[in-house]
Amino acid sequence: MSVQTSTAEAKARILQKHDDDVVIVSAIRSAITKGRKGGFKDTNPEVILSHVLRAVYERVKLDPKLIDDVAVGNVLPPGGGANAARMAALHAGIPHTSSLNTVNRQCSSGLAAINQIANEIRTGQIDIGVGAGAESMTKGYGLGAVVQIADEILENKEAEDCLIPMGITSENVAKDYGITREVQDKFAVASFQKAAAAHKAGKFKDEILPIKTKIVDPKTEKEVEIMVDCDDGIREGVTYESLAKLKPSFSKEGTTHAGNASQVSDGAAAVLLTRRSVAQRLRLPIVGKFVTAATIGVPPRVMGIGPAFAIPRVLERTGLSKDDIDFFEINEAFASQAVYSVETLKIPYEKVNVHGGAIAIGHPLGCTGARQVATGLNIAKQYGHKIFVTSMCMGSGMGMAAVFVNEQ
Repeated sequence: MSVQTSTAEAKARILQKHDDDVVIVSAIRSAITKGRKGGFKDTNPEVILSHVLRAVYERVKLDPKLIDDVAVGNVLPPGGGANAARMAALHAGIPHTSSLNTVNRQCSSGLAAINQIANEIRTGQIDIGVGAGAESMTKGYGLGAVVQIADEILENKEAEDCLIPMGITSENVAKDYGITREVQDKFAVASFQKAAAAHKAGKFKDEILPIKTKIVDPKTEKEVEIMVDCDDGIREGVTYESLAKLKPSFSKEGTTHAGNASQVSDGAAAVLLTRRSVAQRLRLPIVGKFVTAATIGVPPRVMGIGPAFAIPRVLERTGLSKDDIDFFEINEAFASQAVYSVETLKIPYEKVNVHGGAIAIGHPLGCTGARQVATGLNIAKQYGHKIFVTSMCMGSGMGMAAVFVNEQ
């Protein structure tokens, strides 16, 4: 049997529908706003999270009493935001009988939360659950910093490398693998241009929940009410020439700067999952199917290369080839690592981040994994695609990837 035949069979198998499939019935996100100066700069993350948790079940008219468990990806707040997330769920109308936990797998936390809920459904532990992610980098930035590590641990070089600032790991990737600033800047420009075009055409509208909140006007210092309904980090008119003027952020001789790295951001997203048989019994709309996910470790000093190894692992487990995937949502922590991943896997650039990525939209750490699923489902619906992959690198040297099927 040829490889092409076996992947064709795998694709046909994955597209089949079975009663015990883990399916998505609703996925929604907030707008992603600029840290410290965007629409959510004065809004606590639990407030944004509460809005998306309520919307994700109300949109499909699900009785919240039927939600068995909630997992929330969260990175920066003390204690992983466990109390805040629980309080957000209760405020969102999810009863106290629904359990909750927070997940911190760095930048993949939102996807890890979805994976956890999917596995609970798959093993029969629950029938319905929510995988979500939330982060206010405005409110929480710096709270997750490591204060002191035992000297004996730091004697291990790879353990010590986990403390390397993220920007320096980007420089390491660029230097080790020959990713030039020119290539990085051109990738970043494409991200901004795709996101700006998608925003202008209203292509994000269906995945974003408008949220009314209050903000302190920096000019008048007065609190005013605003509606946050679009990503405010997206900029029109970004060119290679404009990025070329920016100075490196982490090293005088470096190539990573504010224009080719992900934006510090605030936001939340939620994905409602259940078993296909349960969705059919409750007459819930099925918008997609969760197939599986995979994680893998990579050297901490070049942590950004995670997707280049996580994507092949998840494809191997499904029997799919990269050619079976209609598009990829690969988190743009830095242009250096995104370019490395795309080039290493030989993925056509037109299949990557169709509506732009984190360089243009933003990267609220714990939210991104869930945000990518909401975005992916929206893209799949708009362009008639069937199978997509989400992936990201993680601080301390890891990668995660997952396969989804569009059923809209």
